[in-house]
Amino acid sequence: MDQAVSSECVTHAVRVRASSQYLPEHSSPDDQHFYFAYHITISNEGEQSVKLVSRELLVIDSDGQQDQVTGPGVVGQTPEIAPGETFEYTSFCPLGTRWGTLEGSFQMIRDDGDIFDVKIGRFFLIGATDEHPVAAGGPS
Repeated sequence: MDQAVSSECVTHAVRVRASSQYLPEHSSPDDQHFYFAYHITISNEGEQSVKLVSRELLVIDSDGQQDQVTGPGVVGQTPEIAPGETFEYTSFCPLGTRWGTLEGSFQMIRDDGDIFDVKIGRFFLIGATDEHPVAAGGPS
């Protein structure tokens, strides 16, 4: 995985892999509109089923503008993930700058009623540019 556009975290035996892709066919750099797809894979490495209840995402563009995205489930679903199984989805994120970051958490509940947060590690959304954001002094 390219470390610039992906992340992987394990929290409470739930692994979250995230990656992004710039969508030039939906973007208009001259108008400062950059569109990204991001793909999330959630793997239950624990011994109980878990249900994804809600999400809390933080999108930060390269100008430091923050957008908090919260709500129930993901892509209209509140998936239940059995031990050893995975759930995958793809969603989209518009930005007004050539690059930004996305990170956050999912709130989960186990079969025994235990409620906990699972981390989504920070990953970059990188658009139409050859310049790497870290090398250009972006967030580290």
